[in-house]
Amino acid sequence: MAQLERGNRPLSPFMLGKYYRLQMTSVTSILTRITGNAMLVTVLLIVWWLLAAATGPDAFERADGFLRSWFGDLVMFLSLWGLWYHSLAGIRHLIWDTGRGLDLPTAYTMGYVAIGGSVVLTLLTVLVI
Repeated sequence: MAQLERGNRPLSPFMLGKYYRLQMTSVTSILTRITGNAMLVTVLLIVWWLLAAATGPDAFERADGFLRSWFGDLVMFLSLWGLWYHSLAGIRHLIWDTGRGLDLPTAYTMGYVAIGGSVVLTLLTVLVI
């Protein structure tokens, strides 16, 4: 077998900061996947709450108590943020589908807008409701 010239390359390219810098496009892609899957969990919690309401007062009291606890409030708040982020990321992808905004500076700007916009819209939603 031929001897490969390895040089002074890093052993693991995943080491953040020193060898690999996380890119905005990677962060937004990962966040889109995470928020999409997290919203499925939220839908299951809401379905549990609705089924408990249809089942009887004891089941509803248990489900309602969980969703109105501090943990349930946190889950619903983060789900609201995930919904806004996922929506804004979807709009960004629709813009990309038209062939616009594919250059790196615009893609980074749109990523920052999706993240910042989702935080602002979440806070506005919570304050209004």
